[in-house]
Amino acid sequence: MKMEALRALYEKLKFRDVVSYVQSGNVVFRAAETDRARIAGKIEDTIERTFGHRPHVMLRTTAELRDVMARNPFAGREGIEPAKLVVTFLAGEASDEARVKLEALPKTPEEMHLHLRELFTYFPNGMGKSKLSLPAVDRALKVPGTARNWNTVSKLLAIAEGLDGAR
Repeated sequence: MKMEALRALYEKLKFRDVVSYVQSGNVVFRAAETDRARIAGKIEDTIERTFGHRPHVMLRTTAELRDVMARNPFAGREGIEPAKLVVTFLAGEASDEARVKLEALPKTPEEMHLHLRELFTYFPNGMGKSKLSLPAVDRALKVPGTARNWNTVSKLLAIAEGLDGAR
């Protein structure tokens, strides 16, 4: 779907200061509603009615994005390339069972760190050359998620902070 159409959909839902980021499906906005489950449900319902498919919507506040940045397990490590660092934002908390299953996956050069509702993964050779089975990761997590590279996460936080500063 085009980002113009997605922004229009959010505006139709009465969200304010709607900003999309490239052709990524990421939208930063303000909402009067505070119940995130209701907000996500409204967005999912409207996208399904409008575009014919139902995505999982993962919502994070500006403070939560700031916290994700602060919890980066690769921060300060030499040689980490932001485009090769991916954060998978989960729809809910991953279980202890998921952590055990992730640790049991066949060893590859990739390094993963699970933190509550985010999985940080570093792909030293890039995602395209990865031997890590992403379907196996999804099966281990048992929670829907959406992955974004570190550059995108950084940009989304900057947009959100800009909206916060414009209040």
